[in-house]
Amino acid sequence: MKRELPYFSIEGAFGGSQEWFTHDWWMRKGGCAAVTATDCSLYFSLYKNLPDAAPQAQKKMTKAAYLELGMIMKPYLKPRITGIDKLSIYMEGFTNYLCDRGINDLILTGWSGNHSYESSAELVKHQIDAGWPLPYLNLKHRAPSFRDLVWHWFLLTGYETFYDEVMVKVTTYGSWRWLSLKELWDTGYKQKGGLILFSRPVIEQEGTGKSLDRL
Repeated sequence: MKRELPYFSIEGAFGGSQEWFTHDWWMRKGGCAAVTATDCSLYFSLYKNLPDAAPQAQKKMTKAAYLELGMIMKPYLKPRITGIDKLSIYMEGFTNYLCDRGINDLILTGWSGNHSYESSAELVKHQIDAGWPLPYLNLKHRAPSFRDLVWHWFLLTGYETFYDEVMVKVTTYGSWRWLSLKELWDTGYKQKGGLILFSRPVIEQEGTGKSLDRL
């Protein structure tokens, strides 16, 4: 089974990239959390009936328009020396951004990297099936092939299942690639990142899909 979320392009790129913030050293160096939140805001406006999340959202945008929104997001998820290395920091900052735009019914929940791969894979599929991208915090990782994802926030915007394997569409740096969720989740380190989950309890009907407490 394969599911991919609809998305948007920015001068041909698939979503945004922190590398475009050449005028702001901190955003270019450590703005990955703010960039994922910027992408999510555009997605919410375009595809989740939340136009106030990013009123300037279009399916095809200019980099200038994207950079403007990214700088609006910066104070809420301000880059720092240690990085935004906790799910709670991301949830607080992005929730404040949404509330300042009158969006009070979108709930952010953290899912620790200490959960099992099996329960996390089910959760990822559940969220994407419900039409939500997932911000993913990866801290350390033992696999050299994931070195560009170390201490980094990115988005999951799709999945595909092959027997007992779940591949996820990792979206970052204005592009995407398919990676094994099992390999990504098994970092080899005690210090874990995790996922951010979105939900709108007032809008979403009770009983749709699996509840989080069953995962």
